Amino acid sequence: MKLFKPSELHQFLQELGIVAKKSLSQHFLIDGNIIRKILKAAKVDSSDLIIEIGPGPGALTEALLETGAKVIAIEMDKRFADALARLQTSDERLEVVQADFLQFPIEDFLKNRLKSLQKAKVVANLPYRITTPILAALLPMHSLISTLTIMVQKEVGERFVAPKGCADYSSFTLFLQFYASAQYCFTVEASCFSPPPKVKSAVMHCNLHTPPAVEDVNAFFLLTRTAFQHRRKMLRASLKELYTPKDIENSLKHLSLNPQARPQDLSLQEFIALFHALRAK
Repeated sequence: MKLFKPSELHQFLQELGIVAKKSLSQHFLIDGNIIRKILKAAKVDSSDLIIEIGPGPGALTEALLETGAKVIAIEMDKRFADALARLQTSDERLEVVQADFLQFPIEDFLKNRLKSLQKAKVVANLPYRITTPILAALLPMHSLISTLTIMVQKEVGERFVAPKGCADYSSFTLFLQFYASAQYCFTVEASCFSPPPKVKSAVMHCNLHTPPAVEDVNAFFLLTRTAFQHRRKMLRASLKELYTPKDIENSLKHLSLNPQARPQDLSLQEFIALFHALRAK
């Protein structure tokens, strides 16, 4: 049963007595071409260990297993988690974990599953309501995860790759750049899902890397978040709750940056340099 086919998906859901839950961001892919493009973007092969978050009925899960890869599917909805057992392979390459991903000890789990020098790949149609906390958990795990190939809301995907100076450039952009390099792969129309979401989606591919050396990561991200809370203001004003306007202006001058700069004017490396300059005051 190919669940990307609308008629078969609807039959499957009806047999299980399942109605998609909006509260869990359940929108199911019904386009086989999109699934094939996701696999291509993720470069999945038989040697891979794949983490899939929120597999739902399992259309993407089935395609991942067909590559020969091992798949660990983490599904919160027990109805779907139980139903995924039908996809088990003869060599048992599917492991289903029924859990809320945000409460799941993914780091310890991967340490116990991965072989020496092996890293996992994440391939998932993320639940849109919890995209940000999922990424906050996954992005720092470069020692255990090599890539993320994920579907997100289109506007979120645009923030992944926004250049400095544009409206989509944000503290989220800086957070992602700190841990990964991102590529916008393709747009997915709402009609590719059942039920269709109210927004377009995008598939993003992120290569995780060792983050830059920053002496206090939490303090650094507090600075970037604070700066972008008032993005129209100059940094000497938007950061005044953390540092004095004079110290901010002098630090910008010392770095040969515009003392009247606004948060969207600085790159990640420039924010890091500003952070270190201010911490040295």
